[in-house]
Amino acid sequence: MFNLDLVSSAIAPIVTVSRLENPLSSGRTNSLKQWLIFSASAFLVSIPVFVQAPLVRLYPTISLLSTIPWFVLSLILIFRPKTQVWGDLLLGFAGCWLAGSIYWGWFRWEPILHLPIESIGLPFAIWCLNKSWGKVGGYFYLGSLFGTAITDLYFYLTGLMPYWRKVMHAEPEFAMPIFQSAIGQIDTPWGIGCALVLIAVLLTVGLLSLRPSLHWRAFSGAVLSTLLVDGLFWLAASAA
Repeated sequence: MFNLDLVSSAIAPIVTVSRLENPLSSGRTNSLKQWLIFSASAFLVSIPVFVQAPLVRLYPTISLLSTIPWFVLSLILIFRPKTQVWGDLLLGFAGCWLAGSIYWGWFRWEPILHLPIESIGLPFAIWCLNKSWGKVGGYFYLGSLFGTAITDLYFYLTGLMPYWRKVMHAEPEFAMPIFQSAIGQIDTPWGIGCALVLIAVLLTVGLLSLRPSLHWRAFSGAVLSTLLVDGLFWLAASAA
């Protein structure tokens, strides 16, 4: 006859190890997902620089209408359990794309309107967060908007707004002298000091928001990627 106590003693370690392995595996999966959301958020913030900017300058209506496929795709992904979080993130990106299309398509000559137009999705984002729905996309949108606000603040503090207007009215071949004048405007103790302070603000907010929650990872990725995007603009202006 089988000794049930002996069998139980033999199986117990296996069951225990299995129970220990599952949380470890789950933890690794969650950690990977957190960094994927962070990376995707950073990538999505950079897309408007390389894709939307040239599109909206030449074909603003097409850029605006392309918001519809982004929204549709985000909703399709949201209502599928396996892709819900990615649809959530894409919904926040669609809001950024919509605002960017409106501003850069028809109002880019007036920098004072930049932040108000970029904020058109803010009421919807706040409503979603109050309903505890769409948190990943909502926090991504807020992170992107925060980065935009910091960048615009730098333009205000260093007196770059007139150069913004000139660049937007100038043909591409005549923009280089304007960029060079703008570099001279910021290559001063005041300009460098403002840059260092605002970089510190972005780093502090971005790093402090690196929490395990996926929506905070989306926020952090959007905030920290602002440093990359602004750095690319600075390099382009310096090389002009």
